[in-house]
Amino acid sequence: MSGVAAGDRALIDRFLEMMAAEAGAAPNTLAAYRSDLTLASAVLEDGLADADADGLHRIAHEWRDLSRATVARKSAALRRFFAFLADEGHRPDDPGKALPRPGTARPLPKVLGHADVDRLFAAIAERLHCEHPSPADLRLAALVELLYGSGLRATELVSLPRIAIAPDKPFLILRGKGGRERMVPISDRARAAVAAWRMHVPVDAAWLFPSGQKHLTRIRLYQILKSLAAEAGIPPDRVSPHVLRHAFATHLLEGGADLRALQSMLGHADIATTEIYTHVDASRLVELVNSRHPLADSDRVPAVDRRTR
Repeated sequence: MSGVAAGDRALIDRFLEMMAAEAGAAPNTLAAYRSDLTLASAVLEDGLADADADGLHRIAHEWRDLSRATVARKSAALRRFFAFLADEGHRPDDPGKALPRPGTARPLPKVLGHADVDRLFAAIAERLHCEHPSPADLRLAALVELLYGSGLRATELVSLPRIAIAPDKPFLILRGKGGRERMVPISDRARAAVAAWRMHVPVDAAWLFPSGQKHLTRIRLYQILKSLAAEAGIPPDRVSPHVLRHAFATHLLEGGADLRALQSMLGHADIATTEIYTHVDASRLVELVNSRHPLADSDRVPAVDRRTR
């Protein structure tokens, strides 16, 4: 098929050229479409243009942690891309109907338990257990410590300035979505991991995680985590930057963190978004009520005033 021969990147470029020239798409829209299509291509290992229904279900599975608005945008980008491929004769069919619709109910985010997180860190520790760990392994440790220890978004993480995290400050001020500033906690472990990695970052580098002329890409971060998951014996499709952010939120809530404080740390404008992370099991909620309620330690049984009967 001509779509496969040309490769995803070339076809995405042609599609975006069409969107700019014929549809008059704005630069921000084009950038979002390029990001959505490139990430989807990475999931299918450069096989997006030739994707069948099973492949699109795999992509949709990767979206299940995202908001409905984000899923709707990504679905729209892929539908327009496949319609373009069909119209231009790059493939004989349009598989876009296999993608989730904007109104489709969203499942709960993926869950990464404490044991799985321990396995990820054990795999990293195994890599670092030598006299001179490689810079790549030190970078991996810093990335994962920040993802799980601070709940950073992938874009926020890869675009951190080189001097963003100070050794003597347990927090950083971050500007996230919508230009909102928030204070992000940085654990002692994360600061130590960043300090060890930063020794290998050129002093004139603009970014903490430089790559080429810019910084590490989200796609490369995604690939690094998939590789680590496989090494740790965890199915790679269960691990992503957002899954580690979700684990940060879920495990803090399980430990008794306040929902409003968590909202602030995650940078959510609406508390309803933070509540998506609160899929704490019922037994935990029962335990919380039994141990924290003001009457939990009381043996008193309220007397019944028979006159009110």
